[in-house]
Amino acid sequence: MSRKHVDHADILRFAEERVNLPKEKADEYRAQAGRLRDRLESYLEEHPDFSLKKMLLSGSLAKGTSLRSVSDIDVACYITGADAPRDAKKLLAYLAERLRNAFPNFTADQVQPQTNSFTVSFKGTGLDVDIVPILYDGDPDWFGNLVSQDDGSFLKTNIPFHLDFIRKRKKKDPHFSQVVRLLKFWSANMKKERDGFRLKSFMVELILAHLADQGVDLADYPEALQSFFTYIVRGGLREQIAFADFYKVSEVGKFTERIKIIDPVNAKNNVSVLYTDAQAKLILEAASDAGDAIDSALAAPTKQDTVRYWQKVFGSSFGS
Repeated sequence: MSRKHVDHADILRFAEERVNLPKEKADEYRAQAGRLRDRLESYLEEHPDFSLKKMLLSGSLAKGTSLRSVSDIDVACYITGADAPRDAKKLLAYLAERLRNAFPNFTADQVQPQTNSFTVSFKGTGLDVDIVPILYDGDPDWFGNLVSQDDGSFLKTNIPFHLDFIRKRKKKDPHFSQVVRLLKFWSANMKKERDGFRLKSFMVELILAHLADQGVDLADYPEALQSFFTYIVRGGLREQIAFADFYKVSEVGKFTERIKIIDPVNAKNNVSVLYTDAQAKLILEAASDAGDAIDSALAAPTKQDTVRYWQKVFGSSFGS
């Protein structure tokens, strides 16, 4: 196949110009999260009854997989103590009250409740910080219970282990993060173009981690992307994906959901639990179309045709 018109280097250039969050922006966002942490720590010194044990940057910014379009960052708050509510809704209310007390100059609309978090909006930068409470009972490895984004129930998690999971894959293959960002960009483009399409970032990361663990080389971006799409289409998202980093695969329970991608820190949590047959079908169709477009792009006789096929994957901004 010809690589004359668009090759690995062209995909990388596109990523650097249109996909990736620039380093200076990432540093700015981390600093914003740091100022939030410092202000809460000052509040804690004055209010020792608020037992906040740890604050950790989490999500894509912490993992190094943020897109240029990112408008919010995630911060996990480990909360402990006898006064911390054991009810999910009450825990969110408990945190919200203290956030508003810690930031008395904030208006009411700057601290907004979500399903499993509170969003703190900074008017100066336009940046939102999603503060996720994790109920913590002193586990030495920092396991705790967060409020599930899916249904509001408590869900066992471990933020340091999640970050370590991604760190291991990045160390093994330095191209891992970049391919994740490209796939997340593709997924975001599909969400805009196809009604009902959804494929959350965590699932993208775990599917790609599974492929990397199986020895798929991510160093050539057209081939790496094609490997991801081919895996989805050939397997139909029927294979159960699980990892042995922090538990034995034999500990994974029986799941009956259409897609079964298991949380690498919680063998009982299927992160794709809510995906229906119809949603799986949309993912398969989108992956099939993307794979076909890449094949056509690599075989196209002209640059115009090559760019047109890549635009089917990444949208009209590719090559513009």
